[in-house]
Amino acid sequence: MAKLYFYYAAMNAGKSTQLLQSAFNYAERGMRTLLFTASVHDRGGHGVIDSRIGLEAQAMAFDPDTDLHAEVSDARQGGAIGCVLIDEAQFLTRPQVLQLARVADEMGVPVLCYGLRTDFRAELFEGSAALLALADVLTEIKTVCNCGAKATMNLRIDERGNAVTSGAQIGIGGNDRYVALCRRHYMERIRG
Repeated sequence: MAKLYFYYAAMNAGKSTQLLQSAFNYAERGMRTLLFTASVHDRGGHGVIDSRIGLEAQAMAFDPDTDLHAEVSDARQGGAIGCVLIDEAQFLTRPQVLQLARVADEMGVPVLCYGLRTDFRAELFEGSAALLALADVLTEIKTVCNCGAKATMNLRIDERGNAVTSGAQIGIGGNDRYVALCRRHYMERIRG
């Protein structure tokens, strides 16, 4: 039975790297995969899944209006699909998570979603909340804070390295805009 998986972590934990490794493993065994990434995430280019260690792959870009069930159904016309892989899964909508659950349940295709659990204000993203509620398998990918403890929080910083505590939920960036921290150090930085 195919399952819906959610692999979540703070920034810089290697989520995209693990997704690309999974895609490679399927391809190495002659199995076709479909890769999706959020259209809003264009750090490496539109429709590109890129990792901080330099790996990248082309993917289909999704936005809030994309019907992922229909996309997978259409793609199956070209042959069997071994797996669907979703990068930046925090940007999914709840209806899209339900569509992906149908892909696993009705089409028998495993769906592996990788994304952030929370934003820089420690609030759940819509896609992450839906995946936490609906995924068959939840797996935390671990990374470390500067102190060596497990990092679970994403601190947004300005150009001077100061904590940013307000603003739009979505702000694409890398190490220049975000720092993964343990909760204690996140709270210390937020309080100033």
